[in-house]
Amino acid sequence: MLLTADIGNTSITLGLFDDTALVEEFRLASDKDLSLEEYEVLLKSLLKDYTVSGCIISSVVEELTDKFKKAVESVLKLSPVILSPNIKTGISIKIDNAGELGADRIANAAGAYVLYEHPVIVIDFGTATSFDIVNAKGEFVGGVIAPGINLQLKSLNKFTSKLPKIEAATSPKAIGTNTCDAILSGVIRGCASMIDGLIKQCEDELGSRAVIVATGGYASIVSEYLVRPFDFINPTLTLEGLRYLYYLNTKN
Repeated sequence: MLLTADIGNTSITLGLFDDTALVEEFRLASDKDLSLEEYEVLLKSLLKDYTVSGCIISSVVEELTDKFKKAVESVLKLSPVILSPNIKTGISIKIDNAGELGADRIANAAGAYVLYEHPVIVIDFGTATSFDIVNAKGEFVGGVIAPGINLQLKSLNKFTSKLPKIEAATSPKAIGTNTCDAILSGVIRGCASMIDGLIKQCEDELGSRAVIVATGGYASIVSEYLVRPFDFINPTLTLEGLRYLYYLNTKN
């Protein structure tokens, strides 16, 4: 089996693939304070019933990349592929500085490249809300990065004296008649309006209509308020992109 690991700012998502089938998915907190030994124990516990023959790691948390790599090497006795612009990505990266590109965004673009028609816009609802855009030629041409939904909710509470901390939820109406509903309208409906507007602007620059693919935990909440619905919601797009990239880099 293949282990795919997506290390984000908030969580680590692990996927186990049997050929093309995702057979298991695990989610851990991205805890920089955990020791190498503790990550080894976690991996042993989660993977005790599986035989893993390969691994690929995507990480945007530098403090965890080497620690998780060493844990994989110790527990699974194999060397993982580390995703970066320096390996085969299956796409042509056409941005100013490829070294700035987050590994998760490469995985999203690669997954979109093999799964969907082009041009395609991937919208990932993570700690940040990001757009990853592959044009009609299969080139990664750039994207958009904005504060994520949970980050917005936390910031409103942290940087004001009276606004409460609330969880992301559906927004009952645009005009909030209480503080919680007003916040949900601003964050959830505001995110949807931002997405609608940016999709139009990105398509204008691309010169054609794009396939819109959403991934990440808040995609289904935001989708209710879009003028133009997502064409696809794929919760496992990043892991599927990692699977594709692993075999691209290890098979002749």
